[in-house]
Amino acid sequence: MSNNAEATTSGTSLEPPNPPHVHPSPRAPSQRAPRFQTTEQQISPQRTAPTESIAGGAEDPQRRGDVSEIGKLAVWSVTSAKPGNGVELLRDNSLDTYWQSDGAQPHLVNVQFQKKVRLRELAIYADYRLDESYTPNKISVRAGNSFHDLREIKTVDLDEPSGWTRVTLTKDEVEGAMGDGFMEGECLRTYFLQVAVLSNHQNGRDTHIRQVKIYGPRTSPEAMIGQGMQFSSAEFAQFATVR
Repeated sequence: MSNNAEATTSGTSLEPPNPPHVHPSPRAPSQRAPRFQTTEQQISPQRTAPTESIAGGAEDPQRRGDVSEIGKLAVWSVTSAKPGNGVELLRDNSLDTYWQSDGAQPHLVNVQFQKKVRLRELAIYADYRLDESYTPNKISVRAGNSFHDLREIKTVDLDEPSGWTRVTLTKDEVEGAMGDGFMEGECLRTYFLQVAVLSNHQNGRDTHIRQVKIYGPRTSPEAMIGQGMQFSSAEFAQFATVR
C-alpha cells in the first residue's frame, strides 16, 4: 500500500496546477458623465436679436447709404459693470438689454481700434421711459491715439432721451478740438474713442446704455475698382478700369 502511494506521489508533478481561467464579471456602467461631454449652453454661440427693424433690433433706422458700422473692428471695454450687464450688451443688437455701470462717475466706454480709422458719426441708444434715473443726462465724447492723450471733442446734453442720439464727428464739429492731424477729409481719424457719462437724470449714480454704434464713411464701389482715377500715361491708364 505504501509502495503504491510512493509511486503515485513520485509520478505526480510538484508544480501547482494552473489556476482555472476566470472570466471577469461585467463592470457596472459608470454613473458619472463622460469626461468630454459638453452641453449646448457651453458650446453654442451667443444668440442675438435680429436687426431688420427698430422693433426687432437695434439698427438705427435713420442710417444713410454713405456710412457703414465699424464698431466690430474695435476692442470695447468699460470702467465698471454690474454682473450680468457687461460691456458685451452694448453690442448685442438688442434694445431689451443694457450695460449697467457699477462704480463712481464718470462711467467710461472705451473703443480702441488696431489702426487709425475714419469716423463720421456716433449713435447712442438710451430710453428714459424704461431706465429713468439710470439714463445719461450729459456725456463727453473724446478721441486720441491712446487712453493717455484723449481730447474732448464735444459734450452732449440728453433731455429724457427715448431712442437714438446721433453725435456727428465731421470736420466742422471736431477740427477745433483735435487739430488737422486727426482729420482726413470730412472725417475724424483716430485710434481711440471714448464715451464718458458725466451725469444721469435725477442725479442717478449708475447708468444704463442700451446700444452704441460707430459709423465710418462707406467706400464707393467705383473707388474700389478704380473708377474715377486719372492717369497721365497710357501704361497706367489701362489699369484704371475693370474690363
